[in-house]
Order: sequence, then structure tokens, then C-alpha cells
Amino acid sequence: MTTVLISGATGQAGRFIAEEFLATGADVIVMGRTWPAAGFFSEPAEWVAGDLDPDHDFGPAFDGADVFVHCALAHVPGKYRGGEGDDPEGFRRANVDGTLALMAAARRAGVGRAIFLSSRAVYGPKPPGTVLTETTPCAPDTLYGQTKRAVEIALAGMASGRFLPLIVRATGIYGPAGPGRAHKWAGLFADFAAGRAIAPRIGTELHGEDLASAVRLIAHRPASDLARFGPAPVFNASDILLDRHDLLAAYAKRAGIAHAPPPRADATAFNAMDTARLRALGWRPRGTLDLTGLA
Repeated sequence: MTTVLISGATGQAGRFIAEEFLATGADVIVMGRTWPAAGFFSEPAEWVAGDLDPDHDFGPAFDGADVFVHCALAHVPGKYRGGEGDDPEGFRRANVDGTLALMAAARRAGVGRAIFLSSRAVYGPKPPGTVLTETTPCAPDTLYGQTKRAVEIALAGMASGRFLPLIVRATGIYGPAGPGRAHKWAGLFADFAAGRAIAPRIGTELHGEDLASAVRLIAHRPASDLARFGPAPVFNASDILLDRHDLLAAYAKRAGIAHAPPPRADATAFNAMDTARLRALGWRPRGTLDLTGLA
């Protein structure tokens, strides 16, 4: 049986990944600062204390782990880009130095595979209509994207025959929240229901369950299948291009709201993410908006 250690498993993305591995019978170890509330996960999971302080000794946390999935991010609540708040150095120390300290501890402990949850933010701005592939040059323009990219580069240098780092560049993640939590669109839905003005916006989205299936897929794929993608293989993870107009129109239909959604945003300048690498391995995301559990 596979033992999977997941940092940030109570977060928006990490919970879906923990549930995916639990559902397939893996032993899941949740790393975090505090013990998750009873019933937060659908199946029992072990807990181990951990954070993103690079001075901490993380070694004991990896005892018996086969796979490490790193989802944790130190940030201002509710923000990823701009998540540094007024402490950019602390943000960088935690999310670069702390992440690499965890990865080094995993490698020393004999963990064979480590999956880093990165972001489309590493690409930075691109000309309108540019399709983002894993080989598109990265030029992040936010500290969030820069920290993710710094970790990616360092992981390539840590790879060996016994330690395989894998990188998932994810777009925005949506889906039902864990017990006692609010999903990412809860505030937007409340504002729309109350008749408040909603600014047009368009962006790519990926259901958390589809992210989780991608992570599990590469966690178990033979290394020989992944070697052609480099020492630290990178995989784009994205699904639908979603306009707020369509999102709120779908929500209005479910909720019985009569007023109109905001106008459509300009989609011509948006950069779609190419996911051919994951699809070639058999990954199949939903391909459509799924509001189950959200409305």
C-alpha cells in the first residue's frame, strides 16, 4: 500500500488531493500546523506537525512515506497573487526556502517521488492568444509566480535516480469546500444574489477533483513514462475557460435569481493552457462547469 504525505491538505486544493488518495486506499498523512477537525476528511488520515519554517527538522515527518505532495503555501488569507501582503521577504523565505527544506528532507528520507503544486502564474504575461505549453518561457511578474518558479528550478537540480520531482502548474481551482469552509465563489454568489455590481472577468478553471486525479496519475506512473519530459517533469493542469457571465447565469438558473449576469469579458487576449502532456497519460477532466455542491 502506498503512503502519501500531503502538506496543505486542509487547503482548497490539498483537500481534494487527500480525498483522491484516501478513496483509492492509500495511507494518507496530513502535514499541518494544527490537527484537522474531526470528520474533515471522509476517511481516517494520520496527522503530523509541520510548517514552512526552513529551520525546522522535517525528517521525522517523512518516515514511511512513498510519495510527498506539497500543496502548502504561506500567504495572506484569500490571496495567492499578492499573498505576501506587507512581508515579501517572509513570503519568499517560507514558500521558497521552506518548500526546498521539505523537499530536501523528503529526498534524505528516501521518498521516491515528490509532487509540487505550482501555478500558471510562472508564465507571466504573454501576447494575446498565446497558448501556454510546458516549454513556454517563464517570466512571472508577481512574487507569487516568482516563488513558484524558483522552486521549480531548484527541484530540477535535486532530481536523481532515486528522487523524482514532479511539477503541476495548475490554474484556478474550484469545487465544494471542506466542512465548515466556504468555497471560492461564495462571496461572488452572495454579491450577485444581493444585486450588487459584478465586474466582468474571464479565466481558466479546474475542478479540484480533476486536479487530484492528475496528481494521483503522475504519482503512480512509471518513471520511464515521464523521463522524456526532463529531470523534473512539468505538467499543465487546466480545463475550462470560464466567463463570469456564464458562471453567474448558471448559478442564477439553479438559485432562481431573475436579474441578469454581468456582461461578457474580452476573451481575445486570454492565454489558454495546453494540457496535452497530461491527456497523453490518460487524464480526462470534466470539460464543463460543475456546480454540484456550490449552488
